[in-house]
Amino acid sequence: MSLIFSAVNGSAERLSNTILSACEDAVKLTLTLLGTMAFWGGIMRVAEKSGLVRKISALFRPFLKVLFKGINESGEAFSAIVMNITANLMGLGNAATPLGIKAMKALAEEEHSKGTATGNMIMLVVINTASLQLLPTTVATLRLSHGSSAPLDVLPAILFSAACALTVGVTLTLTINGISTRKGRG
Repeated sequence: MSLIFSAVNGSAERLSNTILSACEDAVKLTLTLLGTMAFWGGIMRVAEKSGLVRKISALFRPFLKVLFKGINESGEAFSAIVMNITANLMGLGNAATPLGIKAMKALAEEEHSKGTATGNMIMLVVINTASLQLLPTTVATLRLSHGSSAPLDVLPAILFSAACALTVGVTLTLTINGISTRKGRG
C-alpha cells in the first residue's frame, strides 16, 4: 500500500529514505537489546552454575508449591520454572523465553503429558504472560535508547498492571484447575 500510495503521490524518494532509515534504526535497536540480553543471560547462567538458583528456589518454594501442584521440588521442571520466573522478575522477557521452553519440556516429561497441556503447564503460561517485572530492563533499555532521561519512571504502572494480570490469571487458573480436578474424581 505504501508503495502504491507513494507512486501515486509522487513521494517514492521519501518512502525509499524512510525505509532505509527504519532499517538502520532496527539494526541499532537489535544491537542495543542484544547487549542487554547477553549480559543478563550470562548473569542467569552464572546464577545457575553457582547455586544461586537453588537459594532463590528455596525462597519461591512455598509459593510455587501452591501454584504448581505435584511436581518434584528438586527436579528439573521446578528449577527451570524458578529460573524462568526469576528472569521475568528481572524484566528479561526475551531471556526468559528459552527458560520457559525448558520448563515446559521438563513439565511435559515429568507429568507424562501426551500432547495435552496439564494444569501446571497452563499455570506457567499464565505466569509468563502476566510477566510481573520488578526491574523491567528491556523496557528501560528501549526507553533509554530513545532518549528518555528517566527510563524507569514507568515502573509503578508496569508493576500495577502486571500484578493485576497475575492475580486475575492465577486465581482463574487455580479455580478452573480445581473444578477440573473435582469433575475428574466424580
